[in-house]
Amino acid sequence: MNHDPNEPRFRSVPLEFTRHSHEEMLRRAAEFADEVGTRRSVRHFSDESVPREAILDCIRAAGQAPSGANKQPWTFVLVSNPDVKRRIREGAEAEEREHYGGRASERWLADLEPLGTDENKPFLEIAPALIVVFAQRHGPRPDDQHYYVSESVGIAVGFLLAALHHSGFATLTHTPSPMKFLNDILKRPSNERAYLLIPVGYPADDCRVPDISRKSFDEYVVQLD
Repeated sequence: MNHDPNEPRFRSVPLEFTRHSHEEMLRRAAEFADEVGTRRSVRHFSDESVPREAILDCIRAAGQAPSGANKQPWTFVLVSNPDVKRRIREGAEAEEREHYGGRASERWLADLEPLGTDENKPFLEIAPALIVVFAQRHGPRPDDQHYYVSESVGIAVGFLLAALHHSGFATLTHTPSPMKFLNDILKRPSNERAYLLIPVGYPADDCRVPDISRKSFDEYVVQLD
């Protein structure tokens, strides 16, 4: 039986898509750009509890990100247990002491200096929740290949950070390196590697952030008409 070249070789369903007027599109785009423009990385958290279901909904939003061959090569581990958070802090600070104590180049340390960061990471215990994002090198079986893993997980993390900010959470993107200790503490399988550690909560009442600026729009946008 010959296959009709006009027929797709995969099962399809009708697209659910809401089309807005140009005016509505402009309004929504501008509001979103303004909202995400207020996001800052926070290192001074309150220990006040936060709504767990809201965080889970943000993770659910992250899980809707596109991925290579629809493999969805990500795992999100939500941690609120104080003992586990303490162990994560201890592991992260051990790696960070190595980083600031000689592993990082002088140039790298100079670039970090205006941000006021160091090897001490108390926010990993103070923040009421941590989300540890893992990238799956392959599926449960080695022959279950995944594609564009870093790109796919990066897109999902972008969805997650935007959703958390939109929902009213303060966040930080933290990448102690190497992060193998997270696999050990959280008992993740060998096909997963830690990708990002995200403290989530409310900012402390006295929270301050570095006085930094963003590139101007024209510095990072090229328009070809």
